Amino acid sequence: MLQAISFASNNLSGSLPLSIANGLPDLKYLFFGANQLSAEIHGWISNCSKLIKLDLSSNLFNGRVPINLGNLEDLKILNLYDNLLTNDPLVLYLDFLPSLTNCRQLKVIEIGNNLFDGMLPKALGNFSTSLQEFYAASCGIKGMITSEIGNMSNLIWLGMGDNEFTGNIPDTLSQLRMLQLLELDYNNLHGSIPDNLCNLVNLYRLVLENNQLSQRLPTCLGNVTSLRKFFLANNSLSSTIPSTLWTNKEIKIVDLSYNFLNDSLVPQIGIKNGMIKINLSGNQFSGEIPSTIGKLVNLESIIISNNRLIGPIPESLGNLISLQELDLSNNNLYGVIPKSLEKLEDLVYFNVSFNNLSGEIPNGGPFKNFISKFFIGNKEFCGASQFKIKPCKDNRTRFSIGNKVWKYILPSIVVALCLTISVVYLIRYHRKNTLLPAQSTFPNHHQEDFIL
Repeated sequence: MLQAISFASNNLSGSLPLSIANGLPDLKYLFFGANQLSAEIHGWISNCSKLIKLDLSSNLFNGRVPINLGNLEDLKILNLYDNLLTNDPLVLYLDFLPSLTNCRQLKVIEIGNNLFDGMLPKALGNFSTSLQEFYAASCGIKGMITSEIGNMSNLIWLGMGDNEFTGNIPDTLSQLRMLQLLELDYNNLHGSIPDNLCNLVNLYRLVLENNQLSQRLPTCLGNVTSLRKFFLANNSLSSTIPSTLWTNKEIKIVDLSYNFLNDSLVPQIGIKNGMIKINLSGNQFSGEIPSTIGKLVNLESIIISNNRLIGPIPESLGNLISLQELDLSNNNLYGVIPKSLEKLEDLVYFNVSFNNLSGEIPNGGPFKNFISKFFIGNKEFCGASQFKIKPCKDNRTRFSIGNKVWKYILPSIVVALCLTISVVYLIRYHRKNTLLPAQSTFPNHHQEDFIL
């Protein structure tokens, strides 16, 4: 009694053999992923009534998803990822999803990377509480995210990025208390980020980048202690970064690039010792770079280019021994590049172009591998020829000239000064001796007065 068939990654082509349905009623596991199978997925597959896992991912299947897949009452995993599947063009929503609500054991639905052209059905809220993963990224879903999605109470992963969703993020997402991964990136969502997303106490990864979200960041995000990574780049978020965000010591990756965030970077940014990546580029941050960033010893990447930062580059950045990428370009920084950065042996990307920096570009450590374009647009640099700038004046030459001044010129000046003082003294002494005899012509009482 055959219960499993696996032909994954075997470079198979053509269509699924009909004999599977007719001769294998006890089949539980069917794996045909990563081949070149084409044609349609025929409805006969529902005859395998005991099927638990169906994996047809990464093939060339086209046409509609059979509606009668809902007859597979024992089905736990359905993986149709990365094919050319479509839905009924006469139906406005993904017509096969309502039938799958009959699969009361279903835990995983993966339908991403297909060619569907419809909306999510309201029936999505009828899925069994057993459903833990719904992955439908890059598959042409449009319209608003149905509020009924909040009924999928045991969902752990909701991935619907790179679609054509419009409207707001529904408040009902806050009901998904088990959710760990929420991915709605690369859509056309607008409005604010709901404050009640902070109710997702198990949320590990939040991905909302490349939408049209606006207004402020929820101040409560810093209180979601499970949160490790969040990506909100390329939106229209404004106001400041809530101070609570920097007090959450567990966050590893923060990407808020290309929004309209402003104000200065607060010193509390140095509290997050476990931070790995910070990207705040393309905003309106001003003020100085806090020296406390130097406490983030696990930091591998910091990008704060295209802002309005002023002041010097902190010496403390030389403490970031794990740093691989540092981009401070297109700001108003001034002063010199700290020599302490030569200690950053893992640094492979360093960009300070278009600031007001000056002085010598360090040439030790990782700087030996950097090129000129990452230093252009500054006030005045000098350094090694690889940077295509003027060489710095030789300190040893200046020191040599200084020695000559002290050794030869200064003694001559001292001798000349001594001779001048001696000559002046002799002249004055000679003049005094010459005038004294004239006193004898004064009357005697005047002479006595001088004696007294």
